[in-house]
Amino acid sequence: MSADSSHLPLLRPFVGGRFIETAQRRMLRAPYDQRELAQVCECGRSELESALSAAESALSVTRALTTDKRAAILSTVAKSLATHKDRLALAICDDAGKPIADAQAEVSRAILCFELAAAEALTTSSEGQVLAMDLAPLGYGRTGIVRRFPIGPIAAVSPFNFPLNLAVHKLAPAMAAGCPIVLKPASQTPTVALLLAEIIDQAGWPSGALSVVPASRAAADLLVTDDRCKLLTFTGSAQVGWDMKARAGKKKVTLELGGNAAVILDETVSERDLDAMVPKLVYGAYSYSGQKCISIQRVYVVSSSGDSLYQSLCERLRAAVMQVQAGDPRDPSVLVGPMIDEQNARRVESWVAEAESLGARKLCGGARQGTFVPLTLLAQAPSHAKVVCEEVFGPVCHVDKVPSFEAALSAVNDSRFGLQAALFTHDLGHALKAHEELAVGAVVLNEAPSFRIDHMPYGGVKDSGLGREGIRSAIVDMTEPRLLITGVL
Repeated sequence: MSADSSHLPLLRPFVGGRFIETAQRRMLRAPYDQRELAQVCECGRSELESALSAAESALSVTRALTTDKRAAILSTVAKSLATHKDRLALAICDDAGKPIADAQAEVSRAILCFELAAAEALTTSSEGQVLAMDLAPLGYGRTGIVRRFPIGPIAAVSPFNFPLNLAVHKLAPAMAAGCPIVLKPASQTPTVALLLAEIIDQAGWPSGALSVVPASRAAADLLVTDDRCKLLTFTGSAQVGWDMKARAGKKKVTLELGGNAAVILDETVSERDLDAMVPKLVYGAYSYSGQKCISIQRVYVVSSSGDSLYQSLCERLRAAVMQVQAGDPRDPSVLVGPMIDEQNARRVESWVAEAESLGARKLCGGARQGTFVPLTLLAQAPSHAKVVCEEVFGPVCHVDKVPSFEAALSAVNDSRFGLQAALFTHDLGHALKAHEELAVGAVVLNEAPSFRIDHMPYGGVKDSGLGREGIRSAIVDMTEPRLLITGVL
């Protein structure tokens, strides 16, 4: 911390309905230039206890909120987000190093999420089912009615790469369902979550039903283990997520974890198709320095009729990557800014070096400078290289050729991850076969696998997670069905 940091903003946790100061302070710095952004008051165990106690007490209030009241609060939040769009986008840009155009798009997505949650509050969280009970004489004269009720307090942990929207994917459905929620934002990106807490509080969400608690992983572990939380929702790395699940006790757990998203170009793709495809591949692989769990990491070109498409793709991708603007994330023309920290930049650098030592060809790339890793395009690395089999989470894409469509499907599935994959094809049969055989949460046709709209049931299989996010899917997880069987005395 600098000798005089009194001029900096003080980011205070929002605990049990009010902003508080804590003794534990740390400096928040921008990934781009390491300038001091703010002092963060961090929560310890006592603040986490207060947040959980407030959430437990608030359940009786949130569950009693009428459907129209919940929808109205969510709509108010959406309108307030639009009013503060520039301020929120700049906070994302500075904290996360996310290029400003992508930061603005993230705020727009958050607005849509609250609008979707308002609509779903009127349906999903209160929808019911009528069951015929006269399937046997015992049920004559009776009817079954199923309604959904709030599951209880929610513990949520959100990541740095979408500090607003992935927090909203937990907050908005919890509010729609009538559940109190305690959110731990990522350590590097607390600003926008605390701004959101202020907006939600002013929209009329019950006091105590929301806490936003910047905290160390050790302090926030209470959210994992405490039985007052009835659902834990986590977005982050596979290693951390599965460890949380193992220690979460009886609570329900949803995990949105990592991936190494793959793309197939089958033999029906022509070189003319590359005009439309290459910009999609470049943005899908390198935007925000590849720090997205569905960023393109692997591209497989079916070369059953020769290597011309593969060679053309490599040349076209290399030329396009060399033209990408990198630099200051506040510059609207920049697509690629810094990585979140130098430790991760060094990791990516070492993985690229490992791939080259194993025989991969570097089509473009360069030397790391601090938190900046040059956009790197590799070809024909072995399947056991980390840039192929692990999640790079950096500006690295790998291209390879395979002899058949079946081999491409097998290559995509040869991974411990299974989040989203894409297929470029003119063959409906191939599209249907990919949907049938790829072990992923979603198959995207003729678009990058980084495609996502926020109403989608989003999540993966294998080490990519458990359950689905998306507003409706999350509301279902955050509510419990309860059956009423009618009878006449």
